Amino acid sequence: MRALYDRLKDRFQLGELTRQRPDLGFVTVGRDHLRALLVELKDVEGFTHLVLFTAVDWLEDGQFQLTYLLNNRATAQDLGVRLMIPREGASMDTIHDLWPTAETYQRELYEMFGIDFPGSPRVDEDFILEGWTDLPPNRRDFDTKEYSEATFAERAGRESHDPRDHMKQKLYPDGE
Repeated sequence: MRALYDRLKDRFQLGELTRQRPDLGFVTVGRDHLRALLVELKDVEGFTHLVLFTAVDWLEDGQFQLTYLLNNRATAQDLGVRLMIPREGASMDTIHDLWPTAETYQRELYEMFGIDFPGSPRVDEDFILEGWTDLPPNRRDFDTKEYSEATFAERAGRESHDPRDHMKQKLYPDGE
């Protein structure tokens, strides 16, 4: 993994290599170098499988972190490529032409985080949340409690129990 990083770091202006385990590392790249890096990793370095494409909402920093997790089956190595984008008007280039499975990930990220991928097939069609009109629910500023209280009626018969007291009562019904 270190040799791969050393070959690519200057050309793609990579951030430091972070090793999670011997077969898994992460690098950070700028938006201007992302596509070229992904093409190089796929076509030259053998990272032909897109394992995962996900986002993290760094609300306090006003950014999303996109992580592309790639696998090289021949070397049994995984490499995570991280990229930061602004939350406001979040948009990123599509990669569905490199890995067709990215289309599904991009649709999910659009719906759950509000990150747009212009040119990605069906990205703006309902996917998981049919008819959803509220703030994307995986954004950290989405208030699930407020949404639930406004959307769903209170159901009678629901009780909450302190787990310690509840188990004590179940285990020792006679108060022993």
